Amino acid sequence: MFKKILIANRGEIAVRIIRAAKELGIATVAVYSEADKDSLHVRLADEAVCIGGAAASESYLKIPNIMAAAEITGADAIHPGYGFLSENAKFGEICQMYDITFIGPNPQCITQMGDKATARATAIANNVSVTNGTGIVEDIEESKKFIKEKVGYPVIIKATAGGGGKGMRIARNEEELADNIIAAQNEAEAAFGNPDVYVEKYLENPRHIEIQIIGDKHGNVIYLGERDCSIQRRHQKLIEEAPSFSLPINARRKMGEAAVALATAIKYDSAGTLEFLVDQNNDFFFMEMNTRVQVEHTVTEMVTGLDIIKLQIQVASGAKLNIKQSDILMEGHAIECRINAEDSENNFLPSPGILEKYIVPGGNGVRVDSHSYQGYEISPYYDSMIGKLITFAINREEAIIKMKRALEEFIIEGIDTTIPFHLKVLNNQQYLEGKVYTNFIDEQFSQDI
Repeated sequence: MFKKILIANRGEIAVRIIRAAKELGIATVAVYSEADKDSLHVRLADEAVCIGGAAASESYLKIPNIMAAAEITGADAIHPGYGFLSENAKFGEICQMYDITFIGPNPQCITQMGDKATARATAIANNVSVTNGTGIVEDIEESKKFIKEKVGYPVIIKATAGGGGKGMRIARNEEELADNIIAAQNEAEAAFGNPDVYVEKYLENPRHIEIQIIGDKHGNVIYLGERDCSIQRRHQKLIEEAPSFSLPINARRKMGEAAVALATAIKYDSAGTLEFLVDQNNDFFFMEMNTRVQVEHTVTEMVTGLDIIKLQIQVASGAKLNIKQSDILMEGHAIECRINAEDSENNFLPSPGILEKYIVPGGNGVRVDSHSYQGYEISPYYDSMIGKLITFAINREEAIIKMKRALEEFIIEGIDTTIPFHLKVLNNQQYLEGKVYTNFIDEQFSQDI
């Protein structure tokens, strides 16, 4: 097992990793930007090193600074968390060069699955269903021909790199196609340094279901059930649940087996997530793979009783998985609400500032993962997440009731938050009946945003 892990990240995920490492008896090193000197992860780690200026490009994305911090502190492993360098194959290779373990999949897996177009091709090669689409768009006229002959409108244009909804556009007719391809390419170039996009058939009103998997370095891969992430805005998830409340058992099993088959084929050896779209017939189509831990891993932990971060650290050290597929049982229901510093009454405008009052909810079945505290400043430089509120109960109805109670208990003053909007969603009749899909927010709450 590792002696010391450097966490190459910030915010709630850095705190989450520090806690898991401490429970495993491993020393921790926090790195931080000048803007994050008062962040909770800096206080909780055994050591902390400033790695640069406030901008991520000057700190959390600065590989030489992170490697220098690892070297001077004697860290023998680096956990990248999510975002930043977590899916950067070059970073993984540099860690290998310096004999430091990258707590994530091997760089070849990141390369193979990090590019969505390549991931689609890999899925097809392993008999995993995907929506019909093109390769990387080289010629708009060829794309028009493909759409006309093969799939019809609407289509969705997607950047091959990155995530978070950037570089994605929907075209409902030929007139919209060229402009949206160019817009997606420009956004992808700005966000990821890679303008490549592809086009695929757009499914109307699908559910967004993802399968959590974990593999070790000995060829073992299992899946830990599924999550429903259909409640999202502009392709950014707002509420996640486990298990999916509308997926038949047979479809759930087939999706899990498809995810394991694909991960096994590429010799995947860490925690990861395969994302699928599920249509109204419960047919599923592979979208992409996130070769890292997800923000919403918490709901899977609640219903399986497993610590995914600990498992990820253990398999990175070379340990065999100590659980089999038959050991995975999903009990109860868990819901996560992302509490962001945003004004949901004003088109979710970011609301950075100081938390003048910060009182978190508690009680049976309530979990808060956060790096925030009273007096802490939510910086304008990074993601606006204040924390994640998770509730767990015997069934979905009870989990919703518990979540509404917990949201009402959550007191945050000094900035605007998404708490009022979450309460609106949780009181929506269609949500309560489980009738949700990826454009649910736009259709049900367009007048509110």
